[in-house]
Amino acid sequence: MQVSEVNDIKIYNLSHGKTIPEWLSDRKKRLLVKKDVDLRRRIQLIQDFEMPSVSRCVEVSPDGQYILSTGVYKPRVRCYDVNQLAMKFERCFDEEVVKFKILSEDYTKLVFLFVDRYVELHSQSGRYYRIRIPRFGRDMVYNDSTCDLYFVGDSSHVYRLNLEIGSFLKPFDTKSISFNTCAINRYHNLFVCGSHEGMVESFDPRTKSCVGVLDCGLSSVTNESIVDGIPSVTYVTFRDAIHMAVGTATGQILLYDIRSSKPYLVKDHRYGLPIKDIEFIDDLDLIASMDSKIVKLWHRNDGQPYTAIQADSDFNDLCIVPNTGMLFVANEAPKILSYYMPSVGPAPKWCSFLDRITEELEESNENTIYDDYQFVTQKDLEDLGLTHLMGTNLLKAYMHGFFIDIRLYHKAKASSDPFAYEEYKRKKIKEKIESQRADRVNIKSDLPKVNKQLAQRLAFEAQNVSQKSSKKSKPDLLKDDRFKDIFTNPDFEINEQSEDYRLLHPVINKNVPKFQTESKPKYVKNFDEIPSDSGSDNNSDFDEQESESESSDDNHKWTEEVKQNFRQFKEENRNKERESRVTKFYKLKDHKSFANINDMNSNVDEEKTKSTFEERLRDFDANNQLNSGSTSKSGGVYGNRVMTFKVKSEEKNKKQNYNNNNKEEMEKHLLERKQVARRAKGLKFSKKMF
Repeated sequence: MQVSEVNDIKIYNLSHGKTIPEWLSDRKKRLLVKKDVDLRRRIQLIQDFEMPSVSRCVEVSPDGQYILSTGVYKPRVRCYDVNQLAMKFERCFDEEVVKFKILSEDYTKLVFLFVDRYVELHSQSGRYYRIRIPRFGRDMVYNDSTCDLYFVGDSSHVYRLNLEIGSFLKPFDTKSISFNTCAINRYHNLFVCGSHEGMVESFDPRTKSCVGVLDCGLSSVTNESIVDGIPSVTYVTFRDAIHMAVGTATGQILLYDIRSSKPYLVKDHRYGLPIKDIEFIDDLDLIASMDSKIVKLWHRNDGQPYTAIQADSDFNDLCIVPNTGMLFVANEAPKILSYYMPSVGPAPKWCSFLDRITEELEESNENTIYDDYQFVTQKDLEDLGLTHLMGTNLLKAYMHGFFIDIRLYHKAKASSDPFAYEEYKRKKIKEKIESQRADRVNIKSDLPKVNKQLAQRLAFEAQNVSQKSSKKSKPDLLKDDRFKDIFTNPDFEINEQSEDYRLLHPVINKNVPKFQTESKPKYVKNFDEIPSDSGSDNNSDFDEQESESESSDDNHKWTEEVKQNFRQFKEENRNKERESRVTKFYKLKDHKSFANINDMNSNVDEEKTKSTFEERLRDFDANNQLNSGSTSKSGGVYGNRVMTFKVKSEEKNKKQNYNNNNKEEMEKHLLERKQVARRAKGLKFSKKMF
């Protein structure tokens, strides 16, 4: 149990404290309780008062003998008997519960609203009937005077289900698009519902028509309140026949007298979060309002704070036991939180012992669950060098890992990584230097710092898929938050040059995207490399060794690909070493000549290269006629090309200017050509070539 004090108001957290692991023996549990003072002081108010993962709603039956709660996962409802302080029964569902209501004085008649639009009626024995509403529901309320169930949700209609005749009635027509909450006044049966537009519409069940519309969105904007967004109505409740409280999505609580269109008090939570629940405490004239971060208790007349409750997890639902100081909070954690405030009211009759022990309780500062143990995986044990402890009583197997004593864990951590502090210090220094460089000019890049090639390949594939409309669109991994650590955490850096990576990806070199291919000069394909005879013996010896090591299991496709990639990896390493020592030689292809080495349009068919000189001249003249504004002449055996452009009106002037101004440049150019020209006088040819 934990005791906190806010505004001199003591709040006892009955669900706080250590949880003893279930796998401990009874003897160890007794010894642990005997040694640990905090375990002796802990109070288990109701046995198994929790959910597997998350609790959604919690409510006390009208007779005060049963507590019902819903949660996940698997979706279920649990009923607790306060006389036995234990769970009475549990029922599982197929879908999550949005809201549930208790229709009787005890647990025998229940109604559940699910996320898939189904509504289930339960009796004492189980599910009694199941029906579906037309649109998705968000809240419901029961009118016991007419036996009508009202459903509001993603629709402009309020659906009515009469439980006496077992059929739907004509829905209420409204002026809003959708609704978030609804409530009914038990004194005169006035039905109200809060809309997404910030309106509260009221209906009289006797006339089946709207009797008034209240604009709460405009009234929530005051000089002191902070409104960011649309002030939708998220919760509505009544205190008595004329007083009503309205909660908005921007964190304001508006108190109304239904005879007036303006609120007489506006209370702001200052968190900007939607109000999830509002409860009236009439004995002290207090109001308890809750959002996902805090439960505030404040005075109804002036709005002065009384006390507040906060926790590590987000809140989902609030339930105050009538005429007591006990309240339950459903939250985003397995345990259902239980709080007791002696200043608000006495303890319930079924736990009256709390009044006797609250004076003796002291504050206890506790940490997380299983404080004396540390959960480690098998990989963590290998890093710590504690794999030899597997199978001993020092490690307790649990799910996919083990529990180890925290003292042994810290000792092994310090001995396995003695330079951890130096690494931490170096990392902090680097972060500080980077923060000081933030004001400098940075070159922004769309690619992440980690795994740039992977991000570039994914972007390239996504662009190709978007261009082809026939294929289904795939999710973009670069924008998915589930995989953001791959591109931000250096621990996930992929080393594609490592031998292990290439052995695990034998087909990685077969699907190389176009953006990774190196750009080579187009004239390279006019030459053939002359193979060298060096290193052939080594390759043959390697193949023989590999062929001898093959076994009957190598028929598997994966092993063949891995071995083939291993051979290729070894061959590339030898080729790199050989290339560093051996000079490569190239020869001109048979059908190529030096005249078209630098020709960029080298995609010439073999038939065209074998054409006669007369056919080539004819094609050359045809091209000149098409390009009437330009003439092209080949530079000869050196592959150069000179182009002159002619204009009909100034053709003669350009010829003269060309002869006068460019004469020196042409002479210099011819001199350079003579120096580069190769003489055929010293060449020797073998007889095999002819």
